[in-house]
Amino acid sequence: MDGPAGGATSQGDGWSRRSFLRTAVAGGAVAAAGLDAFPARRAVAATGPIAPQGTTLEQILFHEARLASKHGYAHIIEAAGEPHRVRTDLGVKAHTGREVRRRGLVAFAQLTDVHVVDAQSPARVEFLDRYSDGQNSSPGNLFTAAYRPQEMLTAHVAEAMVQRINAIGVGPVTGRELAFAISTGDNVDNTQHNELRWFIDVLDGERVVPDSGSRTKYEGVCDQNTTSYDLQYWHPDGAPGGKQPDFPRAEFGYPLVKGLLDACRRPFTATGLNIPWYSVFGNHDGLIQGNLPRIPGLALEPTGSVKVTGVVAGPAELQAALQSRNPAVITAALTPDSVRLVSKDADRRWLSREQTVKEHFKSSGRPVGHGFTQRNIDEDVAYYTFDLPGSAVPIRGIVLDTVNPNGYSEGSLDETQFTWLERQLAAVHTRHLDENGNVVRGAAREDRLVVLFSHHALHSLSNPIPGPFDNGPRVQGDAVQALLLRFPNVVLWVNGHSHVNAIYAHPPVSGAKLGGGFWEANTASHIDWPQQARLIEIVDNRDGTLSVFGTIIDSAAPTSYAGRLDDPLHLAALSRELACNDWQERANHDARRGTLADRNVELLIAAPFKLSASGLSSDGGTHNAVTKGSLAATGGGRREALAGAALLAGAAVVGVAARHARWSDVPSAE
Repeated sequence: MDGPAGGATSQGDGWSRRSFLRTAVAGGAVAAAGLDAFPARRAVAATGPIAPQGTTLEQILFHEARLASKHGYAHIIEAAGEPHRVRTDLGVKAHTGREVRRRGLVAFAQLTDVHVVDAQSPARVEFLDRYSDGQNSSPGNLFTAAYRPQEMLTAHVAEAMVQRINAIGVGPVTGRELAFAISTGDNVDNTQHNELRWFIDVLDGERVVPDSGSRTKYEGVCDQNTTSYDLQYWHPDGAPGGKQPDFPRAEFGYPLVKGLLDACRRPFTATGLNIPWYSVFGNHDGLIQGNLPRIPGLALEPTGSVKVTGVVAGPAELQAALQSRNPAVITAALTPDSVRLVSKDADRRWLSREQTVKEHFKSSGRPVGHGFTQRNIDEDVAYYTFDLPGSAVPIRGIVLDTVNPNGYSEGSLDETQFTWLERQLAAVHTRHLDENGNVVRGAAREDRLVVLFSHHALHSLSNPIPGPFDNGPRVQGDAVQALLLRFPNVVLWVNGHSHVNAIYAHPPVSGAKLGGGFWEANTASHIDWPQQARLIEIVDNRDGTLSVFGTIIDSAAPTSYAGRLDDPLHLAALSRELACNDWQERANHDARRGTLADRNVELLIAAPFKLSASGLSSDGGTHNAVTKGSLAATGGGRREALAGAALLAGAAVVGVAARHARWSDVPSAE
């Protein structure tokens, strides 16, 4: 629901297609997204992957061509898989023979923007979405994503992704076992308690009841209530009482799926991740619909029985009110014009940041608190550090809280967290640069690689709005980037928010005495097309370079739901199909997939210090990662035999790597 729909070729945008509060999307760059921007410079990783099964290396899911037609409704189809693209934007050479020298250091899964939605909540603002349907007047089309036709199926999509991660189990390049998963924010859609419980219970493998309000019927904008029937929303059971067919059916061929509103509420027992999982705080986890802080007197009340279906203010007036940042003006503009009654539900209550953190301790999954500690509760903060489990060398993970609690979807840091971040970086560096570019000694006795995790990407750290509890100006992206480039052990930043697959290179400052820059991996959401996640592997090439492999995965949902509504996987398949046909996405329906250089990638970076020839295995012991020139061990990976066979077979084509083109002119940021 947040961020621009663009790939590695787009420029930063303060608001998203999927945020109902945004400015106009930066134009032009999106047109190329979804295509290989540099087809003549493609380079494929030197050998085939060890374990491509279940990933987009093996197969991708696309859509029928009829989606390009205004009235066409497309189904999902299968297409050939996509190999890894080598990127050398940071000026690091892809050395010949690295595929037989490399050893996997760690492999993990990233989920992001899961957006588990209580689609029946009275606090939702679906009535704003019509201003972006192309048939209503709206300045700048800024009221998007207040409604999605697939939003009642978000818990099922999360379940399908969990099943896929479990089934794959290993990094596809190294065969090293996935050590953990991390969900990089917007785990829920409207900071509600019941949404967060559904999210946690899906990842833990508990019984999930994705229903609220009445337990005997669906009460939402797409139900059969004749009094509140609205043509703007898709009604899977059809128009009630002989009324006119709704807009999605009439204009875009959306189908009848009778029984869906009962099927989506049916309890199911989740599978649960079979690896530890960590959590990151996103703007939808902390703000109303990801945009507004709690404002006294606001008509949107999740636990009550009154659902607002329209407001007095028109789009221009409402836009002005929202941009005023004045709570009284915003409240007045959101004064209800029309309402309907629904069943109350106290479990829909909004959560504070502290309450959200505490809820992660009410979990049967690993680790306790899912990264959060007692410090987070005591200090009411959502940032923390952890050592990446299962890594062959020590790697420090730093999790940021990039949500601006003062409102609006884009992020920033407060001064306290920014100072904390600098301390955490210094603690794992023996040397770094000061603000003047001079080399200074750090606090660490030994160096560690550093991987950052957050919800917002650098380009979306653009929210300067101060609040009453801020101890100074909000810290935005430029300052954060400048800080990170002073610390050479930072190799990767993993994030979401934009709902798009995108890879960004951040080269060092010209003439810098230390460091080779770092990479950013931004991954698409679970709620919008293409509903994907990413597997990440960090690899030591043993030639002074590291490779970060990113591999896109689809959920375990089948290609088609085939008319079945009897299990979460088929419901997730229907969600993917509905998301693909979203009428507000059609102009750039493949932009969220990113370019070929944003999806399956090998990202080269200079090793910031000499890594040990052996390291900790996943069980805490040590191993020698190289035997007779091949990858004989991958730190406990269960496909080691396949690894050796694949690398021996690939040795004959090692020379191909020497012809790999550099991606030095791929733009480094949106």
